[in-house]
Formats: sequence, C-alpha cells, structure tokens
Amino acid sequence: MSGAALVRVDGRRPDELRPVKITRNFIKYAEGSVLIEMGETKVICTVSVEEKVPAFLRGQNRGWVTAEYAMLPRATPERVVREASRGRQGGRTLEIQRLIGRSLRAVTDMDELGERTFWVDCDVIQADGGTRTASVTGAFVALVDAVAVVRAKGLIKKNPLRDYLAAVSVGKVGGELLTDLCYAEDSLAEVDLNLVMTGKGQFVEIQGTAEKWPFTLDELNKFLALGWNGISALVKLQQELVGDLR
Repeated sequence: MSGAALVRVDGRRPDELRPVKITRNFIKYAEGSVLIEMGETKVICTVSVEEKVPAFLRGQNRGWVTAEYAMLPRATPERVVREASRGRQGGRTLEIQRLIGRSLRAVTDMDELGERTFWVDCDVIQADGGTRTASVTGAFVALVDAVAVVRAKGLIKKNPLRDYLAAVSVGKVGGELLTDLCYAEDSLAEVDLNLVMTGKGQFVEIQGTAEKWPFTLDELNKFLALGWNGISALVKLQQELVGDLR
C-alpha cells in the first residue's frame, strides 16, 4: 500500500490483538466457565455436563459437544430484540453456534467422553466485533475446565482434548491487512475473514468474504499468516491458564 499507513481507531499495529483477558470460574454452578474480554467485546462462556447424548449417539459409548450462542439486548449500542421474543433464532445466531460446536468437536475425541453431552453456552454481554472468534477461544478454556471436573470424578479416564483451539478475525480495511477487527473496522472492511486453528497450526475453519472487493490468492495467504500469528498468541495465553493437555 502506498502512502501513509492506516491508523487504527485504538492505535494498534496492523498485526496486534486487542488486550485479551480470560477470567476462569466466572459462573458458580457451571462445570466450566470463563469471561473472555477482547478489547470491548465481552463473552461469558459456560460448559454444562449432561449424562446423556442425542438419540443418534445412544448405545455407542460416545459423547457429544454442542453449542448455543446468544447476545444480550444491550450488548450493542441500540437494544436488540431477544430472539425468544420473536419465537425463533436468527440465521446469524444459528451459523455462529454451529461454528462453535464444530470447532470444539474438531479437537475433542468423542470416544473418550462416554455417553454424556458437554453443552457450551456463549452469551455476548458486550459486542465490539469478533464475538464469534472470542466465543471459540473462551469456550475452549471453559471446556478444558469442565473436562477436568468430570475427570476428577473418575468418569473420564483420558483427556479427550487433543489440541488447543483459538480463533481470530482478520480483514482488509483501507487497503491494509489487519488482525482482530473491532466493530468500527469491521463495518468498513473490504474483506472480512474469521479463522479457527489448533495449537499445532492446523486449520479448523476459514470463513472469508469479499465485503466490497474480491481478494487475491496472495492476499489470502497473507490473511492466513496474519491470523495464525494472532492465534499463536491466544494459544500461548490458553497454555498459561490451563497448562499441558494431559
């Protein structure tokens, strides 16, 4: 890009994450729970363990991990009507909760769970961009803690979690490639991409969209490298919090 580099609204470098804070044991009753804060985005992630599985898994001695996602009415500058009031979930909500569930299952050995379901609930209490990626990153830590509770009871012998898992958004704004977009940046993005990866650098999900202009293969590769750089930092934080996966 020629000329002066884009100055981000919060003064960050193009490849810099917003300040990240993960508070564990945030909810008293859940087997696993965290509050994850990425800049002004704040999500409560809880994991509840249910001693049964969906009908399609009964009798197979395998478990299941599934997710639900919701946003509080005043998580945004203007009140959003509760989906329960409308009588149905919106397409965006369904898409995001399926993403969270798929991502967590990608690093979980269902055969080690036994016939039980780990319900993951991600509730956005304040939204400033990147709610789905923050949900994935926070939910993984909550899942680690929930698994530890069940293992302490002797119900699971071996850790079913095979690798760490984190997610981040990247995008192109004003011709500049950026990591971890806040809402002000996301709303102006020419390209918006959400990336989910494991701690070993394997891809779980790539959601990329040309919001205004198409992007090249070279740009895609740069997006992926930029995203992995951010995810590596998030995985390092997870490792500091939960230690080795044993």
